[in-house]
Amino acid sequence: MTTLYGIKSCDTMKKAMTWLANHNIEYTFFDYKKETISADWLTQMLAEHGLAIVMNKRGTTYRKLDDETKTLLNDEATPVSQVIALLCANSSMIKRPILTHGKRSIVGFKDSDYETFFA
Repeated sequence: MTTLYGIKSCDTMKKAMTWLANHNIEYTFFDYKKETISADWLTQMLAEHGLAIVMNKRGTTYRKLDDETKTLLNDEATPVSQVIALLCANSSMIKRPILTHGKRSIVGFKDSDYETFFA
């Protein structure tokens, strides 16, 4: 089963959706804005890719955080459960798209990366 996670209005998401459609790959779409991210799924993504890859620091949600919260998110001593709670509460701080296919996943979108991922 293939699932694409993200926010429908995101330009990068649109590119990923177009790529999947052009390659006849069926997928389920999980909208961060309409559905609740599970802590278990997020724990899995963090274990596989790391916080630096999964957390979106370029978006307005992250930039609007107070300095204390940013420090907390960037401190390796912060318990993972606390980081997960913050990301679940602010799902637009999770990079997009995240694509899962079976037991594998990929964060972000590049044509060449998707080609390799599905090869």
